Amino acid sequence: MQYRKMGSLDWEVSALGFGCMRLPSRKFTLMGADLEESKRIIRYGIERGINYIDTAWPYHLGESEKIVGETLKDGYRDRVKLVTKLPMFLVFRTSDFDRFLDVQLERLGTDHLDIYLFHALNKATFERVKSLGLIEKMEQAKRQGRIQHIGFSFHDTYPVFKEIIDYYDWDMAQIQYNYMDTCVQATTEGLEYANSKGIAVVIMEPVKGGTLANPPREAAEVIENARIDRSPVDWALQFLWNRPEVATVLSGMSNMQQVVENCDSADRSGVGSLSPEENLVIDQLAEIYQQKILVPCTGCEYCMPCPQGVNIPQNFAILNNISLETGWYRRLQTRRSYRKLASNTSVLDADRPNGSAVLCINCGECLEKCPQEIEIPLELERVDAILGKGEALDKHYG
Repeated sequence: MQYRKMGSLDWEVSALGFGCMRLPSRKFTLMGADLEESKRIIRYGIERGINYIDTAWPYHLGESEKIVGETLKDGYRDRVKLVTKLPMFLVFRTSDFDRFLDVQLERLGTDHLDIYLFHALNKATFERVKSLGLIEKMEQAKRQGRIQHIGFSFHDTYPVFKEIIDYYDWDMAQIQYNYMDTCVQATTEGLEYANSKGIAVVIMEPVKGGTLANPPREAAEVIENARIDRSPVDWALQFLWNRPEVATVLSGMSNMQQVVENCDSADRSGVGSLSPEENLVIDQLAEIYQQKILVPCTGCEYCMPCPQGVNIPQNFAILNNISLETGWYRRLQTRRSYRKLASNTSVLDADRPNGSAVLCINCGECLEKCPQEIEIPLELERVDAILGKGEALDKHYG
């Protein structure tokens, strides 16, 4: 495992961090996580040198923090930096800060967090941070020894990111960044700006919710023709580790194979290690993907559960697959996967959301939860028009 400077903090962080948003699912459910398999793969990652574990209140509907707490028993807690987040979408009173932090420390089985983040800050939630005096609450918790460092994760535009960065002397900022997202959200300019102020920058969504791991035909050909033998995920990760501003890259690993391959990739990482030819390959991949993606959903599931039972991420994934797939048979199979979703309430699965886009009633409950700021009801309407009614892609995404 390679280690990197953690901003201005006095410790080094593993190039690869373990993100606990996509832990192995329990059988027969999409929302819960398998405790034993999650423990096995997280502990393996720690044995390989991962020393940064990231989780949050809503991951796996609250199970992620509990699983991490169980996993870090038997001496593993002392080997890692543990990070979780204040769920800003549920915080409306100053007193909520202590209420959530107390529960999270209990779930995680620890008396302190190495970093505590404001979760998914945007312009609106940042105003709430200021109006409720939550930075002061962070500082109080730090004096009490319940947290060691203060940071935030971010989903908005660069001007908002810069405003937040300039407001406080942060220890860490977590941003969405990959070779497709260099010009959205915090952007490359934001990455460089935060780093220039000594703030450790942690990367989330390095393969854009799995999108970059499954290249369309044109991108696969670019990878196959490259002189260096590298998997699609390895290309995406090496792009990030090549940058000196990146402290660690979080990967939401769901099985042992992913952990093994990502740790192997991290072993080969280094700042400035990519040649001009390799950077050209990445530029070509980014251009191909940009032309293919219809809805910028990363499958984070913050929008879930939908009160109508719509599986929002799955609907968007199917639509994007229509754009990414080549060959009539693959596209036919993708369209069939949409028809397998529930189109009426009588066949909805309450424990395993399986509703199609046709069930959306435009209630808007999902809108404020989406870190990508996707107009979810509008996009779901397009999903059903294309996949349900058979309308042409060009009519909606011309």
